[in-house]
Amino acid sequence: MTTPRLLIIGCGDVGLRVLKLLAGRWRVFALTSSPERAAALRQAGAVPLSGNLDEPATLVRLAGLADFVLHLAPPAPSGDADPRTRHLLAALSRKPPAALVYASTTGVYGDCGAALIDETRAPSPATDRARRRVDAEAQLRAFGRRHGTRIGLLRIPGIYARDREGGHPRERLARGTPVLRREDDVFTNHIHADDLARACLLALLRVRPQRVVNVCDDSQLLMGDYFDLAADLGALPRPARITRAEAAECMSAMQLSFWSESRRLRNDRLKRELRLRLRYPTPRDGL
Repeated sequence: MTTPRLLIIGCGDVGLRVLKLLAGRWRVFALTSSPERAAALRQAGAVPLSGNLDEPATLVRLAGLADFVLHLAPPAPSGDADPRTRHLLAALSRKPPAALVYASTTGVYGDCGAALIDETRAPSPATDRARRRVDAEAQLRAFGRRHGTRIGLLRIPGIYARDREGGHPRERLARGTPVLRREDDVFTNHIHADDLARACLLALLRVRPQRVVNVCDDSQLLMGDYFDLAADLGALPRPARITRAEAAECMSAMQLSFWSESRRLRNDRLKRELRLRLRYPTPRDGL
């Protein structure tokens, strides 16, 4: 009957939504490397802790602090390994938590074309960003086996919400950014930020040990169709369509990387094992 204790690593938009769901029913600690965020975290209901995943000495106090850990922090911006997760796990290993849930990415699957895939699909990362996530997942699974911690790996696609900074396509539509023509287009996947927060909380309680779960909605949209939908709902002009060759001339390498991978994801585990009922089963509902 004791109050559950949760440690959030990387308490940004999604972490704040988790705090709102808990509404003071859990005791929550939030690690932050920005002292100026302490007041906002405290107001949201968390106990702010100063620490930096790039500085292992600042993480010593995390051991044994909470029975549940929600790891939402991104990996380092370069390389193909994730030292930040390694530093965190070294600190937690002194008194491991009962459960740890990690926010990974569906990018670990690489390009799957039009195939409909589930969590049994072997990772095939094509970018350093995705390789860092695969490395973090491997570290976490090994930690779970070694210490008996129940590890949940949530593979997350594009996150959106009207009230999320940069989380609504209206900004891109307003800039007039083009999209690929249909014959060159790729499938894209989405999850509303509120549904993601609920999935994170349910995973802490229900995920099976060392289990991967795709956290995506029910939609299977081509990227261009997603932006057409957003434009129609917002009474904005639909984006122009261009060829892949034209995109290579006007887009950055980062933008092109998103246009080079196509995935259609199944979310059966999300519904069956975590028992999440999506509030926003399609982007039409969420936008």
